[in-house]
Amino acid sequence: MNLLEKSQEVRKVFDDLDIEIRAFIGASNLSCIPGCGFCCSNPKVSASALEFLPLAFELYEKGKAEKAMELLEQKGEQDYCILYKSMSYDNGLGFCSDYNNRGMICRLFGSASRKNKEGKKEIITCKKIKEGKKDWYEKASKAVNEDMTVPSSSGAYTQLYNIDFQLTAEQMPINRAIKKAIEAVLTFKYYSENQEPEVPENF
Repeated sequence: MNLLEKSQEVRKVFDDLDIEIRAFIGASNLSCIPGCGFCCSNPKVSASALEFLPLAFELYEKGKAEKAMELLEQKGEQDYCILYKSMSYDNGLGFCSDYNNRGMICRLFGSASRKNKEGKKEIITCKKIKEGKKDWYEKASKAVNEDMTVPSSSGAYTQLYNIDFQLTAEQMPINRAIKKAIEAVLTFKYYSENQEPEVPENF
């Protein structure tokens, strides 16, 4: 697969995952607290370049890739995701400015499970949801080990590994992952759009 095809496969994974997430939220009543951006403001969030290929291609098609690169060049390792728009002094309130193109961890957090040491499913979520939606969280934690369907974080990442292991395995700060994805798309577009057409042998 070329880079565009890999991006399209990532989009398919995201679309299918979004359906599973909506079903889980509907069954569990668990979702992020409206307006809360506490997790998004964490500069230690890591991601892979592969999961941001859809974002990078969309930025390129809209003529915004170069501007995004300039912004990323200004950001350091201690800066939160460029897609996050803070609405408070402490950055705890805000929203994602490109929700459709958010990364894998952004999709899974609060709406997926992992296996604990005992082999049981545990919902990957934050302290704010555990405390703010305590009853629903406790009910859902029990239900996912009985009959409630919940997306698997390992299963979701396995799908990305199957598209491109190398681009998925290398986890890095989220802004660096976005930057690497845009760089890859810019290089891909440069060579694909400047490639000379092949001349037939008997021309």
